[in-house]
Amino acid sequence: MRVAVLATDGVEQAELERPWQALEEAGAEPELVSLEAGTITAYQHIDKGDTKKVDSTVADADPDDYAALVLPGGVINGDFVRADADAVAFVKAFFEAGKPVAAICHAPWVLVEADVVRGRRMTSWPSLQTDLRNAGATWVDEEVVVDGNLITSRNPDDLEAFGAAIVEEFARSEDDEAVEATA
Repeated sequence: MRVAVLATDGVEQAELERPWQALEEAGAEPELVSLEAGTITAYQHIDKGDTKKVDSTVADADPDDYAALVLPGGVINGDFVRADADAVAFVKAFFEAGKPVAAICHAPWVLVEADVVRGRRMTSWPSLQTDLRNAGATWVDEEVVVDGNLITSRNPDDLEAFGAAIVEEFARSEDDEAVEATA
């Protein structure tokens, strides 16, 4: 299972690394999709962290090539990604195809911009709750929320539960696709 991980400079390092690791341990193939080619710089809160090589730019990536999408958080990351029209269209395509999407912390800003939260029950970093409610979501303060094909989580403290939910829901989605293909 190929999984797109959409992030740019300012991504919260733990929110990029830990889901990536959970996916790899489950046998998935995560690929870093970003706004520009080269590398991105992660942050550990407000301090610069490690760099990571970009596998594909969002302008060149095809959502059809991926089974699922992960949106890591970080204030800078979330704001830059939601301001990029190609990134927003990329995210929206996963919802239109009914593919699973996971977002943590400030990443739901991108979902608001893609206009895919209306009627959804979800969580995020607490400062996004007004944005999500105004966009039509029901915001709750829970570690992980699964609403159909959408998995959301609040912050780095929730990463263990978020990673487990990603692996479980992505595997369920893959199983569902296999059953549909044989029907």
